[in-house]
Amino acid sequence: MEKILVTTDFSDHSKSGLRFAVQLAAQNACHLTFLNVHHLQTPSAWDAVRMDEYEDEQKELIHAKLVRFVEKIYAAMHIKPQHIQYAVELSILPESSILEYAEKHTYDYICMSTRGTGIFKKVLGTITSNLIHESKVPVIVVPHDYRPSKIRSFIYASDLDDYENEIIKVVSFAKPLGASVELLNFTSVSLKEENRKIVEKKIEKIANYPVSIYISDKKEEDDLIKAIESAVQKVEPSVLVMFTQQNRNWFENIFYAGNSEEYSFHTKVPLLVFRKV
Repeated sequence: MEKILVTTDFSDHSKSGLRFAVQLAAQNACHLTFLNVHHLQTPSAWDAVRMDEYEDEQKELIHAKLVRFVEKIYAAMHIKPQHIQYAVELSILPESSILEYAEKHTYDYICMSTRGTGIFKKVLGTITSNLIHESKVPVIVVPHDYRPSKIRSFIYASDLDDYENEIIKVVSFAKPLGASVELLNFTSVSLKEENRKIVEKKIEKIANYPVSIYISDKKEEDDLIKAIESAVQKVEPSVLVMFTQQNRNWFENIFYAGNSEEYSFHTKVPLLVFRKV
C-alpha cells in the first residue's frame, strides 16, 4: 500500500491538499499521514526538563487539533477515514522537517497545497518550490481553490529526453485510478511522421497502458507555459505531471522566463512533480 504524507498548517489554504489526498485514497486504497510542522516558541530561561515537558504538552494539544481539523475534511466530503495516522513535528524549518520525515519514513509521495490564484504564480522561492527542487520524494502540489472530484485523467508534459523511464512512473500513478494519460510535448524541432510513430510505438510497449500522444511544433518565441495552459484548459485533466531536477532544466526554464513573475496559471489542476534521476 502506497504511503502519502499530507502537510497542513491549519489554514484554509491547506485544506485543498487534504481534500485531494482524501479523494485519491478513496479511489485507490493508500495510507495517509497528516503532518503538521509547528514552530514552538519557548522562554530561553527554562531548563531542559521544563522545556521537554512543555514541548510534550504542546504536541498533545497540536495533535488533538490536527485530528479535529482532518476529521472535518472527511465529514464534509462524506468519506469514512481509513488507513490514516497523524504526526506533529516541532521545527523552525518546515520544508526541512517535511523532507526529513518523508525520507526517514519512506513515503511514496508528499501532498501539499499552495497559495495564490494558481499553482504557478510566484511559486519559486516558496516552501512549495523548495520541496519541489529538493525532495527525492515526488511532490503533489494542489491549488488552494481545488475542489474534490473523481480523478479521471492525467496530462504528462514532457521534453521527451527521458520519456522511457518517466512514462512508467506516470502510468504507475494513473493506472490504479483507472485514469487516462496523455503525453504532451511542444518541440521547436519538427519531428518527421516516421519519428513520431516510433515514439508512439515505444511508449505503447513500455507503458502497457493506453497513452494518448500529442506532439506539437512550437516556434522558438512561443511561450511554452501558455501552450501548456491552453492544452490543460482544453482537456481539463485531473492532474498535470512534470519532471524536474536540481540543475536548471526544461521545467525550471519555464518559471525563470521573463514573464513568469506576472504569470497566473488560472486552473484548479493539481501538479504532480517527479524528480528526474
